[in-house]
Amino acid sequence: MQFEVWAPLTDRVVLRLDGAAYAMAPDQERAGWWVAEAPAADGAHYGFQLGAGPAPRFPGDDPRDPVHPGQHAEHPEHPGHPDHVHPVRPDPRGRRLPEGPDGLSAVVDFAALAPAEPAPAPRVALQDAVLYELHVGTFTPEGTFDAAAARLGHLTALGITHVELMPVCSFPGRHGWGYDGVAPWAVHEPYGGPAGLVRFVEAAHAAGLGVVLDVVHNHLGPSGNHLPVFGPYFTETHHTPWGAAVNLDAPGSDEVRAYFLGSALAWLRDYRIDGLRLDAVHALADDRALTFLEELSAAVDELAAETGRPLFLIAESDRCDPRTTSPRAAGGLGLHAQWNDDFHHALHCALTGESQAYYADFAEAPLGALAKTMTRAFFHDGTWSSFRGRHHGRAVDRGRTPAHRFLGYTQTHDQIGNRALGDRLAASLSPGLLACAATVALTGPFVPMLFMGEEWGAGTPWQYFTDHPDEELAEAVRAGRRREFAEHGWKAEEIPDPQDPATRDRSCLDWAEPGGGSHARLLDWYRTLIALRRSHSDLRDPDLAALRIAHDEERRWLTFRRGDVRVVVNLSGEPVTVALGRNGVRVLAAWLPVEHPDADGRVHVPAESAVVLGP
Repeated sequence: MQFEVWAPLTDRVVLRLDGAAYAMAPDQERAGWWVAEAPAADGAHYGFQLGAGPAPRFPGDDPRDPVHPGQHAEHPEHPGHPDHVHPVRPDPRGRRLPEGPDGLSAVVDFAALAPAEPAPAPRVALQDAVLYELHVGTFTPEGTFDAAAARLGHLTALGITHVELMPVCSFPGRHGWGYDGVAPWAVHEPYGGPAGLVRFVEAAHAAGLGVVLDVVHNHLGPSGNHLPVFGPYFTETHHTPWGAAVNLDAPGSDEVRAYFLGSALAWLRDYRIDGLRLDAVHALADDRALTFLEELSAAVDELAAETGRPLFLIAESDRCDPRTTSPRAAGGLGLHAQWNDDFHHALHCALTGESQAYYADFAEAPLGALAKTMTRAFFHDGTWSSFRGRHHGRAVDRGRTPAHRFLGYTQTHDQIGNRALGDRLAASLSPGLLACAATVALTGPFVPMLFMGEEWGAGTPWQYFTDHPDEELAEAVRAGRRREFAEHGWKAEEIPDPQDPATRDRSCLDWAEPGGGSHARLLDWYRTLIALRRSHSDLRDPDLAALRIAHDEERRWLTFRRGDVRVVVNLSGEPVTVALGRNGVRVLAAWLPVEHPDADGRVHVPAESAVVLGP
């Protein structure tokens, strides 16, 4: 088996493999690369030892030959031997880290992991998709791929088409959100490692579900990151909220870009994952003419053509820039869709009345803001942003941009977990308002995405939790979170301790909840709405300009038309009457009982309720 590593900062690399040592030779065709041949089977533990100076020579040694324990591997009689100075590091491209980011890598035989007859991947286009964001570590109390796979029947019954997994790359400790990952090619071992992910994807495909994976290219976690000793993976040319930027445009960046591009393609190729969600692409500092994101989108499109599978990329971006999802041929980045936080913020303000921080821009007239986002995608399309203190965004060309370029949602891991107490909408809204929120998201123009548990109004919070083994780092995270929310009036003792195991445990879904009461009723409403979306093509119409909308800010109602389907949402505490015109529509579904429109086309909607009407 050939082992290779890019390590341009050293003049000596030794491969350590199951107790043996092999001196690696420079690759004559690739600058900075080192290679070695060694016998290895699935599960073999290995790492790389980097050190200055030539490979050590002792009597009888040949640096090209394996060094076995008990012979001259450690040379305790030679205290100056580099083995006493330079630790063995895991492979930057290692696919498995059985002992975590600070342990050795392990060889993974993907041919042996692949099922003999893999289930065909579903071929659902984004336009027809309904996504479900899922955190493996809290979807079930067990927090594993296998336990999550056992619950996939719930998602198929709901009408979900794709599961969007939050990051599963290896990170220190057992529990965490996954955004502190430090090994972009490896799978977190406590979740089940590579074998567990293969089984999960196979189970999802067998159930007719696609799988989307959240990947983080804009930074690595603060602990367990060994990349800087191997090469210039980071650069001081740019700075981000996490420190030095990932090196996408400074010297050495060709190999760094290839590293992250290769990682992304490996998820799609080796695990048969169907799409990637790219975390915070606005934080990818990249001044090159051909950006990393363009390279990635081109490579994914090429892989899709090669495999015959509909692969896609979904960006998280706060730029409100339509070029993110515009085709590369039209001067865009070529990503297939992006999260639409403007839609979320407008809907959140309309539901809750909150106006702090970035909600301030949407809170003055939230129904008007919601109407704008539903017809023009971005609220900030060159408008003044008080939160940013500047104008922000760029208008979407509705004639060229289909609605399925955007994901719409009422809740996400960010919008819940970054609150002081990790409280969901269900903690403060009535079941009726939760039903209204679901109605807007699931019958609106964008590709819907749910956050796990929202479909039954989960009573469990989803809080910020970590498991940093480094005590100094753990205390810094704990103190930083308390300090952040103290500035907004919270007392330190009220903020959950991220390091307390109980914080993670509180965040696990309670699977007894959806079985009865208001939880079961809300779950049935979600199923009804998703079924309507699937059966009525008007609800999947990609034409943003075709959507007609009206609202009353004071009386707190909103109505919109999508083809022959009408939707009326009443957020107020009083019944409302809305004139739809004489169009012959009848009630298709209603949260509370609603009579068909009268002869004049007026419909009477109870307080905190929603109704969908059609021919």
